[in-house]
Amino acid sequence: MQVKSKSGRVFDIPSDAETAEIRKGMATDPDMYAVSDEMLQKIRPVGRPRATVTKERVTIRLSPRVTEYFRATGKGWQTRVDDALKEYVDAHR
Repeated sequence: MQVKSKSGRVFDIPSDAETAEIRKGMATDPDMYAVSDEMLQKIRPVGRPRATVTKERVTIRLSPRVTEYFRATGKGWQTRVDDALKEYVDAHR
């Protein structure tokens, strides 16, 4: 059976008979083992750690001159826009 995600990706989902066959093979595989709760506790999360201070997602309209300038500075340009705005706020308090 095939399932389509919201993004359009197609995934093949095994039928009940195929799932039973897979589980049967897993049961006879000597390298297969059940993961204990203790082992699950030791697994480290994958990806970037959660930020202690999160940013708020907003939509803002900027002039092309501003976006061209910051985009030309490379990866992380949105953070640099944020830094520039924080500097402005601090200077105008």
